[in-house]
Amino acid sequence: MKKLLLFLLLCSGAAIAQEKNQQTLKFAIAGDVEKESVITLDSLKQYAISPIGDIKVTDHTGAFKHQDDQLKGILLKDVLSHTRFKTSSPKLLSRFYFVCTGIDGYKVVYSWNELYNTEVGNHVYIIMEKNGIKADKMPESMQMTSATDFKTGRRYLHNLDKIVVSQVQ
Repeated sequence: MKKLLLFLLLCSGAAIAQEKNQQTLKFAIAGDVEKESVITLDSLKQYAISPIGDIKVTDHTGAFKHQDDQLKGILLKDVLSHTRFKTSSPKLLSRFYFVCTGIDGYKVVYSWNELYNTEVGNHVYIIMEKNGIKADKMPESMQMTSATDFKTGRRYLHNLDKIVVSQVQ
């Protein structure tokens, strides 16, 4: 019985590790939107790719973890520009927020005002190239970063799987 339990635990751990490292080549936009959509790496080619530069990735205390060089990306707000939010008035957009989720369940949150009404929105990117490697060749593709955060690792997301649009009630 103990051997069977140990075997099941090892198998489930391997499945979780596999899912965590699974490369994503698309993500969904769902929630409080008029029409849900799926964004693929190919569909991202229609957007302008901007140089981001180099980022020192830090943890929640500000301690250096690693550096990513030669980043290039697409602004998240550009990708969201085709999304129509379920609202009866533009005044209500201040209630909206975006939960960006990686395939491993890691979540990063942005408010509508943060993306569209502050300088932060000009620095939230979907990474298309890093360290000279294109997104489709990265083992953790569909990455996101908020390049001007003080502690960059907190909102550095790997393997973006979905963006759920919600509202504060």
